[in-house]
Amino acid sequence: MGVIERLWAAGGFPARDGLYRPDDTGLEVRVEGPGAYHPEAGQPIPFSLGGPVDVAAAVEAEGSTEADPYFESPLPDGSGWMSGGGSGLGNIGYLARLDADRSLVWVLALWSSNPFVGVRYEGTRAVFANDWGNLLQVDMTDPALARPHR
Repeated sequence: MGVIERLWAAGGFPARDGLYRPDDTGLEVRVEGPGAYHPEAGQPIPFSLGGPVDVAAAVEAEGSTEADPYFESPLPDGSGWMSGGGSGLGNIGYLARLDADRSLVWVLALWSSNPFVGVRYEGTRAVFANDWGNLLQVDMTDPALARPHR
């Protein structure tokens, strides 16, 4: 069991912006622009995925935080679940893609996003809302978010 699987099994995730997978691979997450995490209510949070993250080094340097789930929603195609919530003093948000058996596929940690409180599905996109009403749109067909082959 790797670092990410151990953290998730213990109810936590890395305390650094990133997309983390149970095989201990990860990607940087970039949130662009001033006030990007909190644009006008109802506007999207402009984020993108970047290069690889050294997961072990990120966890060693930044530590981890406890996941406080706010929702769990089945994916429209029945292949699994989306979970989301927050942590810390209200500034941290996370989103997690779970398989049908609720095992972790990936967790997206966002240090300054505020907790995510719900999701709706629009075609291949999942649109998440944080507690300020800001939206984060994720294309579920993005290869970086694919379920690992087993």
